[in-house]
Amino acid sequence: MKNVGETREAPKGTPQDDLATGEHSTRNRVARSILDHGPSTVAELADRLGLTAAAVRRHLDALAAESVVEPREKRVYGSRGRGRPAKVFALTDCGRDAFDQSYDKLAADALRWIAAAAGGGEAGEAAVAAFARARLAAQMEAYRAPVEAAPPGTRAAALAEALSADGFAATTRAAPNGQGEQLCQHHCPVAHVAEQFPQLCEAETEAFSQLLGTHVQRLATIAHGDGVCTTFVPRTPHGAAPRTDPTTDSTAGRNPA
Repeated sequence: MKNVGETREAPKGTPQDDLATGEHSTRNRVARSILDHGPSTVAELADRLGLTAAAVRRHLDALAAESVVEPREKRVYGSRGRGRPAKVFALTDCGRDAFDQSYDKLAADALRWIAAAAGGGEAGEAAVAAFARARLAAQMEAYRAPVEAAPPGTRAAALAEALSADGFAATTRAAPNGQGEQLCQHHCPVAHVAEQFPQLCEAETEAFSQLLGTHVQRLATIAHGDGVCTTFVPRTPHGAAPRTDPTTDSTAGRNPA
């Protein structure tokens, strides 16, 4: 159930793992049944899906371990009979989000509205870019303290750590040319929207440059179809002060140099 929704060809309302077979497919049928029918007991799920109770429990254990479902005490309306109340399994917020495919569409619709409201054309593109810069400025402000506190040679690594805390799975590595390092983001929450609005990637690159105080170059992006968002950060000469007017280049889609 992890990373569901990232396969673009998935049928509407169906998690990515529904395209798989075997255990994953059955596990998603269990989760989908809970989504469609509400909190359910093991017996209800077994009857609904034509599975044994033991099989249902095995899948529920796996889903609970991934924080997709959670056990709850069944809510009883009216007088409660004797004995322990039945235990039901309900979707967590994480599990419900796994089935929700609407966030990317909502974001893209909002950006299209911004562009149209600004008059479309170049004015519309500029409005989207302004929004992207404002959004990134707020995000980068939270990273400023740890990045500026890091020694000059480790600031890209400090930025990667901050990005990872926000779910970007970022790392750094030495650049092949030996002249700096590459900041690699292995996950991008807005990749699908950035395919339609490259201003999001451009604003992020500008924000990295401003935060690191140096010229940076975007080499590849997930939105462009690359496996990793890769930004080249040149080595700052020893003793050199950060640039006050950092600029950026974008060659998104090229293989890292």
